[in-house]
Amino acid sequence: MRLAVMGAGAVGTSVADLAGEYGHTVTALADSSSAVLDAEGIDVEAALDRKSREGVVGDAAPDAALDADYDVLVEATPTTLDDAEPGFSHVAHALERDKHVVLANKGPVAERYADVRALESASEGEVLMEATVAGAIPALSTIADVGPQHVTAVRGVLNGTANFVLSRMAAEGLGYEHVLAEAQDLGVAEADPSFDVQGTDAALKCVIVANILYDEEYTLADAEVAGIEDIPGSALELAAEDGRTVRLIGEVSQGSVRVGPRLVPEHGTLAVTGTRNIVQLETEHAGRLNLSGRGAGGPETASAVLADVGRLAR
Repeated sequence: MRLAVMGAGAVGTSVADLAGEYGHTVTALADSSSAVLDAEGIDVEAALDRKSREGVVGDAAPDAALDADYDVLVEATPTTLDDAEPGFSHVAHALERDKHVVLANKGPVAERYADVRALESASEGEVLMEATVAGAIPALSTIADVGPQHVTAVRGVLNGTANFVLSRMAAEGLGYEHVLAEAQDLGVAEADPSFDVQGTDAALKCVIVANILYDEEYTLADAEVAGIEDIPGSALELAAEDGRTVRLIGEVSQGSVRVGPRLVPEHGTLAVTGTRNIVQLETEHAGRLNLSGRGAGGPETASAVLADVGRLAR
């Protein structure tokens, strides 16, 4: 498949870098201020080297990538809320050209799901979004295989930053601010970690799951969300005395979306540590399915993007 990659952050550059290993050709790559295009396939190594040296991937305008020769548009620009721009417009442009879309950007399907599906229904193109939920973990494809109508609930740990903070607080008896600073030093947390620690990122992922399970339009406004900023170390100490710990859990069930700190068994399935994620599916006929792994990272999330591209190719 020929890919046009919008976004040259960790995920977009990893998709471009790994595409050849999966048998695909990158014909366009765009960052926020430039693009490089070649219908025969761009020189990915040269484009990424230029990005590291000069801060741009090419000489063309970013939107030129949308009109390039490609089969699949990979939308890997940063997630934005409300109108989900510019990602939504990128999706619309590709579908209007009857091209496929693979999303790493959560915004279009967390905030404008109905609009995306309407555009898809009028197009020859298809929209896939495995990478929008839990990075490398094949959560959405498993839901599709089981059948959304046979999944009664989905819950899990869906944000690595929040999980790192909570598991370090529990293991070392450290306070929130101390561990958050450590996470920032290690690159696990952003300079502004609010999207992660306030529960927004996990909520967006749960909203996407709700949209798929119920085929209705849920947005962030429909989620009940609480973060981890106000959890004292003493709460984790008390939980440990009872054989439990605290994790930021997202849950989709009975038509509702909830994210917040929850008590879970200290050695239970949901008590993953560090930056790991887990997605737990409750199903009508297959029982409980647990999927755990790396929920973020450039190559990890790129693997989910390229798995979707492979599905489209088949």
